[in-house]
Amino acid sequence: MSMFFRSALMIIFVLGLMSSADGADLSWIDADDLVVEGRAFDERAKTFDRLPGRAEGVVRDPVWNLSRHSAGMLIRFQTDAPDIHVRWTLSNDQLGMPHMPATGVSGVDLYARADHGRWRWVGNGRPTAVENSARLMSGSAPAKGDSREYLLYLPLYNGTEKLEIGVPEGYEVVMPPDRPEDRRKPVVFYGTSITHGGCASRPGMTHVAILGRRFDRPVVNLGFSGNGTLDLEIADFLAEIDAEVYVLDCLPNLNGQKVRERAVPFVKKLRALRPDVPIVLVEDRTYAGSEFHAGRRKRNEENRAALQAAYQALIADGFTDIEYVDGDSLLGEDGEGTVDGSHPTDLGFMRQADALQPAIDTSIRN
Repeated sequence: MSMFFRSALMIIFVLGLMSSADGADLSWIDADDLVVEGRAFDERAKTFDRLPGRAEGVVRDPVWNLSRHSAGMLIRFQTDAPDIHVRWTLSNDQLGMPHMPATGVSGVDLYARADHGRWRWVGNGRPTAVENSARLMSGSAPAKGDSREYLLYLPLYNGTEKLEIGVPEGYEVVMPPDRPEDRRKPVVFYGTSITHGGCASRPGMTHVAILGRRFDRPVVNLGFSGNGTLDLEIADFLAEIDAEVYVLDCLPNLNGQKVRERAVPFVKKLRALRPDVPIVLVEDRTYAGSEFHAGRRKRNEENRAALQAAYQALIADGFTDIEYVDGDSLLGEDGEGTVDGSHPTDLGFMRQADALQPAIDTSIRN
């Protein structure tokens, strides 16, 4: 087969996919008309912002700018359709990063509730420009007369200006059933670039998203890359969320001195505002390859010692319902869980979910 012929076939194939995703035989519904989980505030400057518009000028500028990313948000819906399409518009044209693929930075990610009740991956939308469209599922209708529940995760490191879900004419996209009353409050994560989602291959593979599916409840992702620094004003915004648990995972953006200065005041303020909500404190992860980098080892040791001291001080002051997660367990012991020694791969995120799950589960049960 000639190079020209192969290229022509590829062009026809791509155009066919584009036509299928944008065809006139599809009915489209605005995702904002469905259930949006992971969006904790009503008064937003844009539809899929993570902080309210009034946070601008209150939080530091980098935090505000990063809060425009749609990390952790998902659309929960139900449909009887055999095909599911999506089209989405991004805030900027930086689709990927040197150490994180565009599928995670700017893509979308679809999961379905399978017959056994657990969530299974279906497909992802791979961005090529600011405006994108994709077919995420084809020819997989539920049993006749039934419909299936889905989760569609939004981009992690880009803003989402608009998102629509399309199904063939004659099928419906509808609101899903309400979550059971004991699983409506979210687990709220506050942290760094790792919480934000760096460097998952797709939005559903962060530990925040994985734990949301495992607990089958909403999660809120307030990770701010490079800026999870226990700022007291963030405690105010966290306290506005009617949370089941708060998970504080900020050490990668701090040093020992800042942990000593900020950890206890932050927890005390949050607990004063939300006295009945458990808190999980997370140590700094062990850098992969840290045995070959003395500076990284020292930073880990200083951060952990400072957080452990803060935890002990809080317990001595009579604080209860505070769980503590050791950093050595977060990424495994083989050094294979990161992209760059710091940010997890999908393997690293799965291990981090495994490490955090028991402490969160204990907090929920208590």
